[in-house]
Amino acid sequence: MDEGGSRIRRRVSVRKRNRPSLESVFAASPATELKHRDEKEDEEMVAGSRRRKTVDVQPVEVQLHHLSDWPEFLVLFPTFGGNGNPLSVLAWRIPGTGEPGGLPSMGSEEDMFGDYDSFAENSFLAQVDDLEQKYLQLPEHMNHATDHATEDLCSESDKQNTLNVTAVGDCTALNIDDHTKNESRHEDVSVEPEADILYDVPSSQVLFFENLHNSSSDLGGPSTEEKDWNSSCPKTVNEELLVNSREQPQQTVESSSKIRTSSDANRKSLKDHLKSTMTGNAKAQTPIFSRTKQLKETLLSEEINVAKKTIESSSDDLGPFYSLPSKVRDLYVQFKGIEKLYEWQHTCLTLKSVQERKNLIYSLPTSGGKTLVAEILMLQELLCRRRDVLMILPYVAIVQEKISGLSSFGIELGFFVEEYAGSKGKFPPIKRREKKSLYIATIEKGHSLVNSLIETGRISSLGLVVVDELHMIGEGTRGAILEMTLAKILYTSKTTQIIGMSATLNNVEDLQKFLQAEYYTSQFRPVELKEYLKINDTIYEVDSRAENGMTFSRLLNYKYSDTLKKMDPDHLVALVTEVIPNYSCLVFCPTKKNCENVAEMICKSLSKEYLKHKEKEKQEVIMNLKNVSGGNLCRVLKRTIPFGVAYHHSGLTSDERKLLEEAYSTGVLCLFTCTSTLAAGVNLPARRVILRAPYVAKEFLKRNQYKQMIGRAGRAGIDSVGESILILQEKDKQQVLELISKPLENCYSHLVQEFTKGIQTLFLSLIGLKIATNLDDIYHFMSGTFFGVQQKVLLKEKSLWEITMESLRYLTEKGLLHKDTMYGSEEEFQSNFHITKLGRASFKGTIDLAYCDILYRDLKKGLEGLVLESLLHLIYLTTPYDMASQCDPDWMIYFRQFNQLSPAEQNVAALVGVSENYIGKKASGQAIRKKVDKNIVNRLYLSFILYTLLKETNIWSVSEKFNMPRGYIQSLLSAAAAFSSCVLHFCEELEEFWVYRALLGELTKKLTYCVKAELIPLMEVTGVLEGRARQLYNAGYKSLTHLANANPEVLIRTIDHLSRRQAKQIVSSAKMLLHEKAEALQEEVEELLRLPSDFPGIVASSTEKYELFIVHAFY
Repeated sequence: MDEGGSRIRRRVSVRKRNRPSLESVFAASPATELKHRDEKEDEEMVAGSRRRKTVDVQPVEVQLHHLSDWPEFLVLFPTFGGNGNPLSVLAWRIPGTGEPGGLPSMGSEEDMFGDYDSFAENSFLAQVDDLEQKYLQLPEHMNHATDHATEDLCSESDKQNTLNVTAVGDCTALNIDDHTKNESRHEDVSVEPEADILYDVPSSQVLFFENLHNSSSDLGGPSTEEKDWNSSCPKTVNEELLVNSREQPQQTVESSSKIRTSSDANRKSLKDHLKSTMTGNAKAQTPIFSRTKQLKETLLSEEINVAKKTIESSSDDLGPFYSLPSKVRDLYVQFKGIEKLYEWQHTCLTLKSVQERKNLIYSLPTSGGKTLVAEILMLQELLCRRRDVLMILPYVAIVQEKISGLSSFGIELGFFVEEYAGSKGKFPPIKRREKKSLYIATIEKGHSLVNSLIETGRISSLGLVVVDELHMIGEGTRGAILEMTLAKILYTSKTTQIIGMSATLNNVEDLQKFLQAEYYTSQFRPVELKEYLKINDTIYEVDSRAENGMTFSRLLNYKYSDTLKKMDPDHLVALVTEVIPNYSCLVFCPTKKNCENVAEMICKSLSKEYLKHKEKEKQEVIMNLKNVSGGNLCRVLKRTIPFGVAYHHSGLTSDERKLLEEAYSTGVLCLFTCTSTLAAGVNLPARRVILRAPYVAKEFLKRNQYKQMIGRAGRAGIDSVGESILILQEKDKQQVLELISKPLENCYSHLVQEFTKGIQTLFLSLIGLKIATNLDDIYHFMSGTFFGVQQKVLLKEKSLWEITMESLRYLTEKGLLHKDTMYGSEEEFQSNFHITKLGRASFKGTIDLAYCDILYRDLKKGLEGLVLESLLHLIYLTTPYDMASQCDPDWMIYFRQFNQLSPAEQNVAALVGVSENYIGKKASGQAIRKKVDKNIVNRLYLSFILYTLLKETNIWSVSEKFNMPRGYIQSLLSAAAAFSSCVLHFCEELEEFWVYRALLGELTKKLTYCVKAELIPLMEVTGVLEGRARQLYNAGYKSLTHLANANPEVLIRTIDHLSRRQAKQIVSSAKMLLHEKAEALQEEVEELLRLPSDFPGIVASSTEKYELFIVHAFY
């Protein structure tokens, strides 16, 4: 509902007025109602003091040049536009005596019809008619007045919106509410404080607006029960009242026709217009709408305006909820159960540096509530400062979790939540007309988003950037990309605020200098964490005050049989049975295989009593897993889930992982055996966390990893204490003691270490975006990076200048840049660099520069004989190069799959350079003399997997066919979808690859969802995976619109094993996506109708601009 709609819906209390019936009024003696005009004027002045005040809608005397010589007065009728706002005042000229007393004075305290509530001939209407008849008898004025009045009024009516009129018998009844028809007495009206300029308009105008918007209004409408007078003619028509005055004569009520004279039978007098309108008003039925909801929306709008003013001022008063409307506080209670902030959160939000919008880094232990502070700051930026926000998260799963959690806030508060992960995301993002956007992105997609905003000159529209897990800036390729993103924002936009948060930061000073940020830290944890070490059967408590860092706590008291001792030498069963099944437990294991083995071992040792705990719910989990896996179920999970135990690692499919996490969160599963990736992923806290060994794979545990793992211990609001137990052997004791006592590892820039994905990619994008185009500017930019801050520590052999020179020389030799030296200049640093077409395609497609020339050659070669009889050739071209280098094919399976190819598909293998003879010899173990590129062979093998998957759309069957873990196959699928999107952007920059543009868009969608076409619209909704999409489709929810309009309670009853929280998140995400698409279409329409800024000819006048605005508003 638009703003105009919200303004007119106000709670009004009107006491019913006693008035005589129409029959008694018509029967009244004319003589008793006749009054002298001066006496009536006095009465009106007295009555006016008791009437309701009309807010900002003042009658104005209008002079029309066509009728300027008339000695008459005006009756004013406001007309309204499509959004309910008053567009103009329609002036009816009433011929009179020329005296000011000819008509009652209408001051600011009076209603339009004043005290004239009688329909008799001696009433106000009678005087209007008498004046009209009197004037029409003057021959010298009649023609002139009629012609010009009609012309003037009709031209005025052309500018008005069409009113909704209900046909009643032969008369036209205009709808108004009870307030207008009960105007005989002047009684008090109670108006709420937020009433605005539209509040006191005539009720008929209010209902005209309601009828115009009835089809789109979601706040209720007229009652479905119609009165008898309306049932005879329910048809509603749209008429333009004023235009009717110049069209053919309108039929009137039979009784009215009898009393008319023949002279005015062919025209409808002003009296008849007013009488017909007032009669209809008396019969009109007031619609019923939700005033409560409307008042809440109005209150929210007003609070946001107040908050905006507050946040821009230097006042210490932060308003109802940290400069945000009180509705935000209510939503946190409703959606997340958060009623009060922790003391540190309040302190952080009220920091002077935060209020001054300075960059900020804050660090707290895991589970301390860091994200809530970031969310409040993001909402301030979106609602009060009206600017877009970017939130960067480390993993796709966390992005999707955050999208689901914040979509409900976006729906309620009026902003968009957009996903930028995997192959999702639009570059550049859609420029919204009114609502602002919250972009939630992975590190890689966040970088591409920032590049697109810089390129289109919109980087200043980004008001805030929030980075979670800021310590990842020191982790390999992804750290280098994160550093590039932040460095570009700092260099190109001085108004964008950066907020970074982490639980594991040490060398904060370097990060502060890089981000020019303030720092806040606290050791707060909502639940106390106790750390323990276990050596043999003895448990020690970590104590920094003790001499060796630990003190004796207790001995394990668990009776082990000889068989169990051999199965469980580390006493895991004893440790987990102290907490499960009533509390939750996480066991971190070094490898994926170890996770599965430990889960099975624990279940073999548990008593049958564990099977009875939530038995029905656990059977539902098993059924769900079968449903999402096409009837398949992992044999390990089949044995462990009945005991409330499951493993969690990257070998699971996304559907399986989501179902198991939901079961764990709700307490159905009480124990996870997991790898270290869970510690950095979604939030799954536990009462007790056990570290199976101080290793991650074969590497010894780092302090940062240890802190993240043990940080999962203790669930706020559920547990009073959290415990972590690290199991170690005597040989590792010294290293472990150092581990628990040493500080966190420092973050170091990887910008130079990641050569092709780091510094070279950065330089290519700097020149492509024209941020820096010569050596001097590029060196200056590098000095402001995280690497520039740490160059003295990181650079031992070469200087930053030398590294910069080498990188630019490499890019030039590779054909990605070309250099031109300024005339007469011998200094190399004055040389300007320009990006080539290949260079632009590489940086726009975010292609690893190590592979960009290989990709170009493959695409060029593909054009010579592109095989389109199947998808295999296109799939090969979009199979990630980096995954091919890690692949180790099963040659027998390779040979078997090769022989099943059609002739056209075998032709694809021949085109890329892989022969059947080569595969056959590898399968039989024969020596091969001919040299073949191993990467091409491996890449084709991965293409076979993807091709089979797209045909069968069943990960389980493909997993068995190629003897590969289903989790790996899904990772391959996700990587291929993302790389396909990159190749598409690469081809869009090179005209010679125009044919790929049309083909790769559809292939990217197929790889992204890998389901039947009818399920794709449902899977566009965040959180809806294949299994859930199939359930929804079978239940009749076949489109995005269906989901957006679904009732969560109905979904719970219709869809098996769907929780209330999941149902609400699905509906909210669908609504958000639907709103985004609708907004994009509206933007497209507005763009089509907008007058081009370079339109030739004269500049549009203000009137033309206003008319163009009206056209846009209408559409």
